[in-house]
Order: sequence, then C-alpha cells, then structure tokens
Amino acid sequence: MNLDISPAWISLKTATVSTVITFFLGIATARWMLAYRGKNKGLIDAILTSPLVLPPTVTGFLLLLLLGRNGPLGHLLSSMGITLIFTWPATVIAATVVSFPLMYKTSLAAFNQIDTSLLACARTLGASEWRVFWRILLPLAKPGIIAGTLLAFARSLGEFGATLMLAGSIPGKTETIPIAIFFASEGGNMKEAFIWVLVILAISLGVITGVNFWSESQIK
Repeated sequence: MNLDISPAWISLKTATVSTVITFFLGIATARWMLAYRGKNKGLIDAILTSPLVLPPTVTGFLLLLLLGRNGPLGHLLSSMGITLIFTWPATVIAATVVSFPLMYKTSLAAFNQIDTSLLACARTLGASEWRVFWRILLPLAKPGIIAGTLLAFARSLGEFGATLMLAGSIPGKTETIPIAIFFASEGGNMKEAFIWVLVILAISLGVITGVNFWSESQIK
C-alpha cells in the first residue's frame, strides 16, 4: 500500500502555525482579562471559551458564516481578491479558533495563582506595567503557559469538524490526519485509517506525556 503522507505534513504544519498564533493571542487575552473589571467579564469569558464546549461542526459553521463569500469578513476579503474557504489558511483558522480557549484559560489560571502582592510591590518600586508583565507575571506563570501551549498544539493536531466545514478535504492541500482517518474508514480502507490513528495517537500521547513530565518536574 502506497500511503500518502501529505496529511501528516499538513497536520503538523497547521498545528505548529496555529499554536504560534494561539500562544500570543491566548497570553495577551488572558492578561487583558486578568485586569478587566467590567460588568460583562463573565459574558466575555463565556464567548472566548465557547469553542471549547461547542461541537466543532457548530464552530465551523459559524466560521463559514463569517468568512464565507456572503459573510461580513468573507465579502470584504473577496472584494480584495482574497479567498479563505477551502484553502490551507482555513485549516489554520479553524485550528486556532478551537485551540485558543485552552491556551487562554490555562494562561489565565496561571496568572490568577500569582501572589498579587508581588505585582503591587513592583509597581510601588516604579516598575511599568510592561516591565511587571515581562519580568514578574510571565516568568511566574511559565509552567502553566508551557502546559497550555502543548495542549493547544495537541488540540490543533486533532481538529476535525471545524476544519472539514471551513477547509474541506482536498488531498495534498487541506486534508489533515483526522480527515484522512474519516474518509479512509468511510471508504472501507481500514488499514490506512488504522495507520493514521496510530500516528496521531503517538503524537498526541507524546505531547500529553510531555505536559505531565513538565508538571511533575516543577513540583519537585
């Protein structure tokens, strides 16, 4: 059997790029929510976390409404000659949206565990908010941030529903490992599906094991 390895390359490339994006977006959003004291904080948090609890197909459908040709952003991009639907960037967008809550919530939890008196002392000594963030908040939250990054990568790697809705299944272009597993099993090619299952299991378990080892090393 000649196995096309493009789904592995597409999945790893998509997961890597989306994790980089999610890393910065998640940390920035968590920092903003840490300081936010508005009355709508609970609602904003619920919206930011919603891709984690919504079925992936629902998330994909909402993205399709937003980025499709008749959607507000899709129409604007189309007028500029840019099409996202059924392209590789669409796989990155889908993976970023579904993995973002993991990075955001993990970073926010790490920030909330930091003793606020340390931050107050730094401000009293004249440190700017930017310096407080880079020299105190971020280093102390490092274990949580690393764990969130690894979990976001694993989630991006396993994304299926939103990717299929937004990017479709184009061999060599948008077909990721989860999509390859689905269509291989649907077509009765159980051997190929099983191989891809083993591949994604190995990668995902490796990431989760890395998170566990890191957590234990920080406790010791």
